[in-house]
Amino acid sequence: MSHLSSEDESSLQSLVRQLLKSIKERIVGAPSLECVEEILLHLEETDENFHNYELVKYLRNHIDDILGSVIEKETEKCTGEGRTLVSGQDTLVQQVTRNIRESKEYKDMMRSMKNSMMIVVESLINKFEEDQLKKEELHRKKQHEQHTDYCMENCSDSGSLFNQSYTFMNQEQLQILIERMDPGQPMEVRQDALHTLCCAPPSDVLNCEYWGTLCKYIAAALSDPDSTLSDKGLRFYAKTFSSSTFSISREIYTCLAKHLESCFTSQKMPVSTLSVGMDITSPDAVQILKKFRLLNEFQKEVPSFWIRHPEKFMEEIVESTLSLLSVTHEQSLNTDTLDRALEPVYFLALLDIKASWFKKWMHGYYSRTVVLRLLENKYKSLITAAVQQCLNYFDSGKLEDDATDNLCTMLYHINSGQRTYYTGSELQYICFVHSLCLLGRMLMYTHGRKLFPVKVNNKKEPVSLMDFLVLLIRMMYQHPNTTQTGNVTQTDSYAPANLVMEVLRMLCGGKECATECLYKNIITESLLFPIVTLLKGKQIKNCNETVLINIADILARIASTDRGLSLLLFGENDSPIATNCLSTAHIIAEFTKRLLDGELPALDSTEPSSALKGAFIFVCRQMYNTCEGLEVLMPYGLHESISKAWKKASLITERIPTPVAGSESGSSTAHELQNMMNLEEMLLDNLLNFAATPKGLLLLQQTGAINECVNYMFSRFTKKLQVSKCEKFGYGVMVTQVAATAHGIVALQSSGFIKALVMELWSVLECGRDDARMINPKPTPVEAIDRSCQKSFLALVNLLSSYQAVYELIGNLPLPNKAVYSLREVPSSVVDVIDRLIIINSNAKIHSLFNYEHSHMFGLRLLSVLCCNLDILLLLESQYSVTEIFLNAQKENVREDTKNLGDFIIDGLSVERNHILIRMELVGGASERVLPPRVLQKGNDPYPWPLFSSYPVPKCYLQDPLKNVVLKQDNEVIKLLKISEKQPDWLECCKKQFRKNMTIKTEIIKGNTLVELLENVVEFLANNPSECFFRPYKATDDGVKHLSLSPIQQLGIKMVVRYGRFLGVLKTDADEELAVLLMHCDRFLKQQQVALGSSLCCLRGGYVGHDWFASTVFLIMSGDGERTLKFLQQFSNLLVSAFLWLPRLHSSIHLPVERSESGIHPVYSCTTYFIEMLLKKELPLVFSAFRMSGFTPSQICQHWLAQCFWNYLNWTEIGHYIAICIILGPDYQVYMCIALLKHMQQDVLHHMQTQDLQVFLKEEAIHGFHISSYFEYMEKLEKSYRTTILAEMKNINIK
Repeated sequence: MSHLSSEDESSLQSLVRQLLKSIKERIVGAPSLECVEEILLHLEETDENFHNYELVKYLRNHIDDILGSVIEKETEKCTGEGRTLVSGQDTLVQQVTRNIRESKEYKDMMRSMKNSMMIVVESLINKFEEDQLKKEELHRKKQHEQHTDYCMENCSDSGSLFNQSYTFMNQEQLQILIERMDPGQPMEVRQDALHTLCCAPPSDVLNCEYWGTLCKYIAAALSDPDSTLSDKGLRFYAKTFSSSTFSISREIYTCLAKHLESCFTSQKMPVSTLSVGMDITSPDAVQILKKFRLLNEFQKEVPSFWIRHPEKFMEEIVESTLSLLSVTHEQSLNTDTLDRALEPVYFLALLDIKASWFKKWMHGYYSRTVVLRLLENKYKSLITAAVQQCLNYFDSGKLEDDATDNLCTMLYHINSGQRTYYTGSELQYICFVHSLCLLGRMLMYTHGRKLFPVKVNNKKEPVSLMDFLVLLIRMMYQHPNTTQTGNVTQTDSYAPANLVMEVLRMLCGGKECATECLYKNIITESLLFPIVTLLKGKQIKNCNETVLINIADILARIASTDRGLSLLLFGENDSPIATNCLSTAHIIAEFTKRLLDGELPALDSTEPSSALKGAFIFVCRQMYNTCEGLEVLMPYGLHESISKAWKKASLITERIPTPVAGSESGSSTAHELQNMMNLEEMLLDNLLNFAATPKGLLLLQQTGAINECVNYMFSRFTKKLQVSKCEKFGYGVMVTQVAATAHGIVALQSSGFIKALVMELWSVLECGRDDARMINPKPTPVEAIDRSCQKSFLALVNLLSSYQAVYELIGNLPLPNKAVYSLREVPSSVVDVIDRLIIINSNAKIHSLFNYEHSHMFGLRLLSVLCCNLDILLLLESQYSVTEIFLNAQKENVREDTKNLGDFIIDGLSVERNHILIRMELVGGASERVLPPRVLQKGNDPYPWPLFSSYPVPKCYLQDPLKNVVLKQDNEVIKLLKISEKQPDWLECCKKQFRKNMTIKTEIIKGNTLVELLENVVEFLANNPSECFFRPYKATDDGVKHLSLSPIQQLGIKMVVRYGRFLGVLKTDADEELAVLLMHCDRFLKQQQVALGSSLCCLRGGYVGHDWFASTVFLIMSGDGERTLKFLQQFSNLLVSAFLWLPRLHSSIHLPVERSESGIHPVYSCTTYFIEMLLKKELPLVFSAFRMSGFTPSQICQHWLAQCFWNYLNWTEIGHYIAICIILGPDYQVYMCIALLKHMQQDVLHHMQTQDLQVFLKEEAIHGFHISSYFEYMEKLEKSYRTTILAEMKNINIK
């Protein structure tokens, strides 16, 4: 190989050239020659195609030819008999390799290959230099490039790196090249030198010893009048930016920035003034704009990679930029505006109107910190000038004429390349837009806001942050000529109003910046100025609908946060804008109501558009879909105004004729119809959002539009749409709220929501997804409720949480119990779900299920949750005999090969049935009954809990009853009760002593002491006319013996008696006495009921549930029916009876007819309403957990209160709950629930994360809760909220 023929040399050159082309990308991307060498040395490790290259194959064959025989001989020597490996060498390969490398043949081969390759490489280099000289010669003959416009394509740093060719240079060559660039050299010599420099690697250029001199010469070339020379210098900068490391690019950028700075400070370059304007086709303008464009391109690219480099590199770039932009501000402060020379910021603004470079620089904390620090310490004049630009534009008067429209059109033409000349006013507007965008971005950050106040010309006082924001708001509503179509065009995007809106929306998006910038009284006062003026009946110049819509948009964004909502409702620091002034919320509500009712004289000339109405209704909606907001807006009756507007729109829609295709009026009619349908839909959407709170749901039902609203909600729910642009969640919470009432559940059923939910559930359990290709079989679920059906399970739990809802869906409806079920027969109602998944009492039902165990287990878990509501439990038992069916199922679930009837088969279904049977039979709090676990244990006895197939339940499921402690008769409470003649202050003394005992000696308030205390307090209140809220009625015995109790009441009596006997407070004959008591109560309450012509099942007669309050009092009175009846008669006169005794106000004459017909009890519309309000303020984490779970606090609290906390609290705590509400006031019902949720806070947060909050709250008793432990907390709540809550409770009888 040492004697290469011409053919071999040519062939080897071709192979080397082919290898270099294959790895061209790697070589070109290397920043230095050292890196290229590293790439070649490690090519085999990094290139998977290494052994496929022809050169590699050639070398491998050559090595085989020369060393093949040597390797074979050496291998035979090492493997011959008697030969052993030298110590330290572990393998044969290592020994052979070592010997080969030391052989003469190997050394000769390496020397020969090196010599041959040197010959080939030298030939390639010579050929490359010849080609390069030819290219240079051709280049000299080419004509100079002609000027086009300032957007020079070949100056962009985004060109392809692979199209560049480099000539490697040593220091001597670079020194000669630099000497040729001396300004004293001829022009052609300088141009040739710059051209050659552009072909050299940037690393070689910048690492040369004469970089300082070179930099000066390139800057001189940039400043040279000759455009060709200047372009070549600029091209060198562009190539360096695109193909060098960050440190090199940083040096080039700072050089370019300093050059531009010198252009403005040295005054060598002619710069036009504002009065002259700018012609961008002039040679001077073209040159400087090219330089600024290259600078701006680098500004926008550099943030993507400067975090990987030291901070000082970035700081140099930032400082050179800020120095350039602020260089002439201080020099021009005393110069007349029109005579002022154009500053660097004008050129940068012309290229980057909305300051996108600054937006990128401020995005990351790494760079933002440096930018803001430099602005604060050295370059605050830049901020001062930006603020001055905004003030100058506002004071110029151009907001009130057509000049701004022309300027907006001009800015649009900049992007489309249709303008070549700009006047001074146009340049000022461009700079104003740039300044506004820069300041708006800066205000998003804390240190940016600290740059205010700013001292500006013609202002005695510095401009504060609030002054600047108020200026922007005034600028927004004083410019009238913005689009009113809602679609912002490119031209409109540069209008002052839209620019200000961009800034305000940006500020609304950040919590901290919104708090410091917008959540202030002065801001809301500025936003409300046009609205207040219109409410006074005055016209506002230049204020059109678009301005009002923009104002509403900002107000809605403010109202979408808790802090912003508080600002609108109660003002800054919970104080209105000024004394004797209405809060922002009142002004907005008044304006919206008058807007809907057509009572705004200032807008009489034109009918308010749907967009304007919708914008302000949406602001109100952000308030009335919260409890505290609805409380403030209630007096305005917005639900009625929206309802009237919707009905009016519906009538108009019906009267519009169907458009006929092809007719002249068809398109206009279709457009009118579409507009009215959009208006109708918008009003329905906003009306629906009243259902977000319990009281709002009552208002919605009173409008009569709940069916239409629920239909609309279902249409959006099926599309998985969000509630609104400001809501993070879907309709889950709203569906749960609606399902809590009878009217709501009926509307959900008629809309098809329940059917769709049941069918989706069936698809998950039995069918699987239609679009799932069955490549592998579905895994058998391990959990009873696996992830595939958890969503459907929770949706059903939310839907069936309320007893009234369940009664409307299944009340008096039998199960189908068909002889045969088709496999294609899909359930469509709740009754079908019970029939097919819960009460599986026939082989036909078993055979109709593909996944019998999994589906039945789903049904049993659903039943377990439903039975936590005692009224639902009694309803299911009375209609479907659930316990009997389950006991029979347990009896049949025994081993066939055993004679022992109690030898049950333990499986998932039998364990779940056992759990449900105990839950349905036993009553008690956390320490009064034992519910067996649903999981098996490790060991020989996996399930130690006994199964059974008949009642009574085994004793191991009963806790030991609490022992009655004999109390001393000398305590202060008993002394107060023994007073025969009670003075007017007796009740206050009693309350004082009661509070003391509830904190210290709670064991006193129980047994006979509790009974006497309740009787004496109720008697004292009932005998005081001022304390009697309801007109007194007397119970009569007429016809009581002929009354009959419903099956639900009869089963309820048995349950109450079982519990009473367990507690040891009832005798054996208590069943009959309790039945008589309930009949007396039924007769007594029917005297105060009115017949309602309602379609609801629960309102067609008496109270459809069991009377849990009367039963609780019956147990407190130790089963004394007469004593209980006397107590209830006196108690019925008091306000507290409306909230503790639920049957008291069923279809009652004491309520307005509209409220009675709604079927919504005051416990839901009032008590749970305030529970949600207080929960959001006192326990925001718990409130958020409910929201994220799609469940509502009102649902679970209504559940607890309706059954007097049976199964959730121990008997002692239930007695204390009754006592504090009667003695201290009905508002303690609210405080009690808040205290309970505070006690359960950690559990609530945990189960929110495990996505079973609803199930936990319903199935689990409340462990470790004692009213005495939270009594001081409840007293604290009383001091803060009693006035508001009691006032609302006393208004339940007001229409």
